[in-house]
Amino acid sequence: MRERWFGATGRRVPAIALEGTIDIDGALVVDSIDDLDALRKAHAGGTPVVTRAHDAASVARALARPEVSCVLVTHPALLELDLSELTYG
Repeated sequence: MRERWFGATGRRVPAIALEGTIDIDGALVVDSIDDLDALRKAHAGGTPVVTRAHDAASVARALARPEVSCVLVTHPALLELDLSELTYG
């Protein structure tokens, strides 16, 4: 399981997690990564950024952003994504 830093908390979290299975208190939680200014501001301030994704493409897009700590999904199959394959083909 790939992990990422949860902002400046010193904690590591799964890169992809099922909604409701990890503690995201104190994080900026967004439904998309479209507001890059908000992502950058949170990241610069040490606030973890968590986003929701509903398909493989949106998971890959979210994890391409260095500001994103974790992507929350509702479908367990998305936990098994081959991120290298999605990124590099």
